[in-house]
Parts: sequence; structure tokens; C-alpha cells
Amino acid sequence: MSHKYLITGAAGHLGSALCAFLKAKGACVRGFVYETDDSSYIESLGVAVYRGDVTERESMERFFEIGDGADWVLIHTAAIVDINSKQNERMREVNVNGTKNVMEAAKAANIGKIVYVSSVHALPVLPHGRVMREIDAFDPEKVEGAYAKTKAEAAAYVASEMKGGLPACIVHPSGIIGPYPSKGNHLVQMIKNYIDGKLPGCVKGGYDFVDVRDCVEGIVAAAERGRCGQCYLLTGGHYTVAEMLKMLRKMVSGKRVIVWPKWLAKLFAPILARSALKRGKKPIYTAYSLSTLGVNARFSHDKATKELGYVPRELYETLSDTVEWLYECGECEKKQKKRRTRYAVKRLGFAGV
Repeated sequence: MSHKYLITGAAGHLGSALCAFLKAKGACVRGFVYETDDSSYIESLGVAVYRGDVTERESMERFFEIGDGADWVLIHTAAIVDINSKQNERMREVNVNGTKNVMEAAKAANIGKIVYVSSVHALPVLPHGRVMREIDAFDPEKVEGAYAKTKAEAAAYVASEMKGGLPACIVHPSGIIGPYPSKGNHLVQMIKNYIDGKLPGCVKGGYDFVDVRDCVEGIVAAAERGRCGQCYLLTGGHYTVAEMLKMLRKMVSGKRVIVWPKWLAKLFAPILARSALKRGKKPIYTAYSLSTLGVNARFSHDKATKELGYVPRELYETLSDTVEWLYECGECEKKQKKRRTRYAVKRLGFAGV
């Protein structure tokens, strides 16, 4: 295992978990975070924090001042996740141009190994019944949604650089959930909302969810054993939102929630999105997220299992540990008594979970 790591996006959910894992192994870790990010958690771990903006190459100069970088590993996680349908210029600037800046800086520093953290959203969706596996050519025109297009464009750039000799591999996580600081993670926000009794409802459909700790172990394995020029899917398993909430209900003595028909969810999605933004929260349900829950989300992580020893845990364990983390950090209040089912669930005649 390498003992010197550079991590961009170190204050994010994935970045924080990476820092915790690597510091526990005794590694030297430098974390690059945005100017206004809360880095208190990773600083408490002993991570050397550098502030800047991946869209501004000069702000990363000190971060990459490492002498000969041959003994260093760069893990590029910095990205903006936005589940709104409309293009976000700042998101494209960070996800695409920021990635280009980071890769150029890595080449100049002669970094020994690079792991670029992409997303399964960079892959074109196949029809239901098909299983999606690794690809080696990415095209933003073949994916739907502004976020997916930025990740596909960035992956296409990194893939082309790998063909030119960049010592890198690409990993594609699915929907990341789990413990560790998770500000901005839509999926963890949904879990918080449910625990607090503020989840307005759920919709039919589901996605592939992966534990952030499994994702971290897969990334580090890719840094150590992943073949340069290759891509690896770091996925967990497909679950419906209703299945997830049923598990949570037993863990936290939660309430039943309405399962909305898709037409009703689409009708109220803009209202819920505006309400979340007014409260300073990221929206959970948008037209894009509702669409994502309805598409094929069957992925194979066989390649990562075979080459990296990647074995994800079951969702129940992930949810249980996430709940405990939220309680311990004071982000959610532990309730002792089970609350009654809302009268509206029965009155409206919708199914409940």
C-alpha cells in the first residue's frame, strides 16, 4: 500500500471516508478542499488541508508541491452533484474543466498513479433486462441529464489521456450512502428526512446503492492493483426506495410513508425542490431523480471483484451504520416510541411502506 496520497474533494462524503480509511492505515494524506468547505473532520484525523478551487489551476500549486511525485497516488473525487435537469454551468466547470486542471497538474508533478472517480451515470443506460458493465468510450450525447453529461465528458477526457500514457484508471461508483460527513449527499439527506419524520413520501422505482466504505476500499485497491487504462464499476446492489424505507422503519421505529403514483410525484417535484432550496437543503425529488429511479440500474461489479478483490456489503448493514452515525453526530434525534401511521395514508388510499 502506498503511504502518500493526494485527495481532491477531501471534505466531501467520499473524500472524508477516504481520509479516515487511509489515516487509519498510517498513510500520509493531503486533502484539497474548496475555500468554504468544512474541513474540521478531516483535520481532526491529521490530514494536511489545502484550500483552493479545481477550476483555478494556480490555487492547486501548493497542494502539488511534493518534489518527485512518483511515490504519490492522486485520487480525484472533487465534483458537484446536481440532480436538477437543467445544465449548471458551475457544475460543468468543476466536473469537466476542474478534472482537466487536476490531470494536467498531476502530469506536471509526475504522479505515480491516479484514480479518477467518475460515476455510473457516465455510462449509457441499457434497456431493462440488460446488465451494464465497463466501457472504454464515453459520450455525453449518449447519456441523459446535466450531471451525467458532465461526468461522461470528463471520463472521455481521462480515457483519452490514459491512452496517451497517463498512469490512471477510472472507477464508477453507483449511488453512495453510508456513514461519515455527508453534507450535500441527496441519498443520505433522504435518510435524515425519514428519521426526522420529514420525508413527504416515496415513489416506485429504485437504484443501485453502494456503501461509501466499500467504495473507498475499491478505490484504494484500484490505486494499488488496478490496471492503468482500465475502468472499474464499484456498485452494490439494486434496491427499491420502498425496500430501503422498510428497513429504516424497523431500525428507527419510523412511520409509514405514502408511495406516490409517478404522475403525482412528477406534479409535485418542482414544488418540493423549491421548498428544499428555501430551507437550504438539496432537493431529493426532481424530474431528473424521478426519471433515474425508473430506468434500468442493473450493474455488474464482476471485474472489480476479480481484479481488485471488491466485495460490497448488504444494504441493511449500511443503513444501520448510517443511522448510528447520524445519531452519534447529533444530526438526527433518536426517538424512543413508534409514531402512528398518518391518517392521510389510509384516507388517500395510497400504499404505504
